[in-house]
Order: sequence, then structure tokens, then C-alpha cells
Amino acid sequence: PSHDKAAGLVNIGLGYFELRPNLPDAKDSVLVLAHKALSEAGTTAESIGDRRTSSYAWGHLGRLYEEEHRYQEALQLTRRATFAAQQVNAPESLYRWEWQTGRLLKKIGTVDDAIGSYRRAVRTLQSIRPELSVSYGAPQTSFRETMGPVYFELVDLLLQRGASLQERNQVGPYLIEARETIELFKAAELRDYFRDDCVDTALSKIITLDVVAQTAVVIYPILLADRTELLLSLPSGLKRISVPVGAEAPTEEVRQLRRKLEKRTTREYLPHAQKLYNWLIRPLEADLAASSIDTLVFVPDGALRTIPMTALHDGKQFLIAKYAVGITPSLNLSDPRPLKRENMKVLAVGVTEAVQGFPALPNVAAELQELQTLLGSQNLVNREFLAANLEKKLKEEQFSIVHIASHGEFGNDVENTFLLTFDDKLSLDRLNQMIGVFRFRDNPLELLTLTPCDTPAGDDRAALGLAGIAIKAGARSALATLWNINDEAAVDLVLDFYRELKNPATSRAVALQRAQLKLIENPRYEHPGYWSAFLMINNWL
Repeated sequence: PSHDKAAGLVNIGLGYFELRPNLPDAKDSVLVLAHKALSEAGTTAESIGDRRTSSYAWGHLGRLYEEEHRYQEALQLTRRATFAAQQVNAPESLYRWEWQTGRLLKKIGTVDDAIGSYRRAVRTLQSIRPELSVSYGAPQTSFRETMGPVYFELVDLLLQRGASLQERNQVGPYLIEARETIELFKAAELRDYFRDDCVDTALSKIITLDVVAQTAVVIYPILLADRTELLLSLPSGLKRISVPVGAEAPTEEVRQLRRKLEKRTTREYLPHAQKLYNWLIRPLEADLAASSIDTLVFVPDGALRTIPMTALHDGKQFLIAKYAVGITPSLNLSDPRPLKRENMKVLAVGVTEAVQGFPALPNVAAELQELQTLLGSQNLVNREFLAANLEKKLKEEQFSIVHIASHGEFGNDVENTFLLTFDDKLSLDRLNQMIGVFRFRDNPLELLTLTPCDTPAGDDRAALGLAGIAIKAGARSALATLWNINDEAAVDLVLDFYRELKNPATSRAVALQRAQLKLIENPRYEHPGYWSAFLMINNWL
């Protein structure tokens, strides 16, 4: 008996367990072998006082019983595993058994006890989350794949519990807790993508969007396996609307819409834009009509991050015709304050020539020239737009707006995410170092504009990088594009946006809405492939 023997038996048990799908004819005998190995592992570990390994042995054995629908026996073993993990303070296994207990209690039908177990699992996970994103030699998996289910299963239970209550004042706390749980997940997911544990500490003064949303409604879509939940922040409080469409169908429609939006010669996008409108917006129409609002702020999740909500269509018109639209990757990571129009200082930089294998952007020259006339911007173009020059400018002077007109790519890994300078590829970390100095000044960067950027279609993780760009760079908001768009159309839209923004009564989201509507009026650019790629990210005021 030794630690090595006990740990080896755990691995053998798990090996048999994972073999089952590949050996359908020998499924039962493989299960017996898995059971035998894990039981022996547990007994061996306990005989030498190895609590940590016995926790894994009993916990995985409990999972075996869970798979066989023998829930009471599974529960006994899982509680034994939980106790062993608590005795040696092993949170890396404890959260698994708390999660497993929650699943089993849910299957038995004791929902309140299940919610308690899930809450403990999430708390334990939060305490070790930084360590979980470090994997030596193991294949890189995203936080969403490995840990997402814990958070989303708790959210599912909280929403179900809220739905079962009659009194409105009892329902509210469950809805708020569901939203806060997703917020914890979103913050963790951003940290995981950027591999930066400080990505959200810049906003030390957290203002929940509900507080400032007098003319805006915050829409929180949550895609669950069997339904789609929409949480709506209204002046009267949080409202939940359930749509009986599981995550698979909206995800497929999103993928189709994204592909079709980039085909600017056809209207093939329309059926998908209408179907998504029917699921995500139509159920809210009565509530939206009853509120005097002009802006919808979406907190999209998963696949929904890869499409512009402005392109959703009600059968007569696009959503942008009715409302200005903003997006934020997280409610609690936004710092919504109106833009100060007085003494605005603008730095505009860009590349017009073909460099580093990227094509020329001939219209950028006119765009930057016009910005100089319109806002008195300081410009760095082509050979002046070197990474070192940009860093020097940002360190020496205080700017309200930084406008970067160059190629940018957002990949599924922060390593594949960059903005192009004349001489270099600027990583988000480097940009963060440059712009991050603003965090420690009285006035952080109000707006970071990036045109044109490109995010691969169908890549939810890459879209996370785009959504988190403002937070990562320490800017209050970002204007960026989901895909590369026509150079001329981009220039027209961006310049109209800045003209609108000069008016102190106009919010950033409304300024973008007006610029988009103006572009739609031009028959050449009415297709959403030209105008809908632009997103106002984070602070929409």
C-alpha cells in the first residue's frame, strides 16, 4: 500500500470508465473493472491515511454510480469524498464533489439542497480559479468548456426555482443571483482569455448598469440546453422571460446569419435575422414599448457574441431602426459615464500602404485628414505610425479618444490577436501597457476606435477578445468591427459617428445608430454587411 499504488488505481479506474463508449459490447465488464479499481484505490488510500487520494477514489466511484442512475449510493460516496477533501483542504477536488452532490440532489428532486451544493461549488471554484487556467503539458481547454457547466447549471436551477414562486418579491433575489453567477463566470472567462488576472481590476468603481440605465434597457440572453432565458432590466426591476428554444437552435441560426451577413450581394441573411428576432426581441416588445427608452444594451454570451444585434429584423425593419444598440461583455465591468465633450483631445493613427502582407487601405488617408479637420486630431500615418512613436505619444500626452485605422485580427487565443502598426504587430498586452497608463490618471481613455478589425466567423472565443478589448486596454468604451468591411463605407460611417458625437446631447450608442442609419440610406451600402459590423462596446453613454 502506497500513495503511488492508490493514485495508479484511480487512473486505471478512470481509464476503464473512459473506455466504455469505445467498447459497447464489453460495457458492463469494463464498468465492473472500473468499480473494482476505484474501490481498491479508496481502501488503499484510507489504509495509509492518504485523504487526498481517497477523496478522488470515492468521488469518481460516486460518478460511476451516478452514470448507472443509482443516485442514493452515488450521494453517499460523493459525501464521503467531500468530507475527505475538506479534511485536507483540497479545493481542487472539493469543487468537483460539491458540483456532483448538486447534480445528484437535483436528480433526486431536492432543488433547494441542490442549489446550496452548487453555490458551494462556485465559491470553491472562485477561490482557486487562477490556478485552474494554468495547465502544464495538458491540452489547452477553455474555462467555458471545463468550468462553464458548474455556473450554468446553478443559473438553470435558480431560474427554475424563481419560476416556481408566486410572489414577485420572492422571485427577484433568485433572478439577481442568477445574473450575478453569470457575471462571475464572464469575469473569469475574460481573465482566462487574456491570461491576465488583473483584466478587470481597472474598474475599481463598479457601477451596475441598472443604476444608470434611465434611457436604456439591459438585455441578458442566457442560452440553456432546453430553453433560452431573457433577463430584462426594467425601471420596475428585473424581469425574466423564458423562450422554449434550447441553445442548439439559436447557435445554428447565429452561425448561418454571421456567414450570410458577410455576403453583401444577397439577402440570404434575412430568414436567420428574422428567426433570431422572434426568439430574442419579439417576446420583449411589449415591455420595451411600455418603457421610454432609446437604447438596448446586450450582454451577449457564447455564439451571440459573434453577430451584431443591430441586424436582427422584425419582418419590416432592422432593430437599429428602432433602437440604438450597445454591447458589454459583463454588467459589472462597465463604467458608464457620459463622454466629456469639452477639451476633447484625439490621437488618430493609421496605415494606408500595404505592409507586412496586408493589403493597402487607400481611404484611410482621407479619413484621418477629415478627423483632423473635424476634431483637431493629432495624426500619425504610415512611417510615423510606429509602435515606439505610439507609445511615446500616449505616455507624454492625455487623450480622450484614440482612433486606430489599421488592420486588426482577433483570434481564439490572445496570442493570435493584434493590431497592425507600420513596423510591427501590436499585441493586446502591448496595447494595454500603452493605454493602461490612462488608468492611473484622473481621466481614463474615453473611446478606443479600431477600424477595420476581423473576427473569424463561428469562433465564440475570438469574439470574446473583441468584446473585452475596452476592458483589457483600460478604455471606457471601444468602437470596433466584427469583420473586415468596405473601406469607403467604413470611412463614411466613422466620420458621421464623430460628427454626431460632437453634440453633447448624443450618447455614443445613439451617435453610432445615426451614422448607421445614414449609411443604410445610401443604396450602395444598405446591406447590413456594410454597416452592422460596427459595435459600441462597454460604455454606451
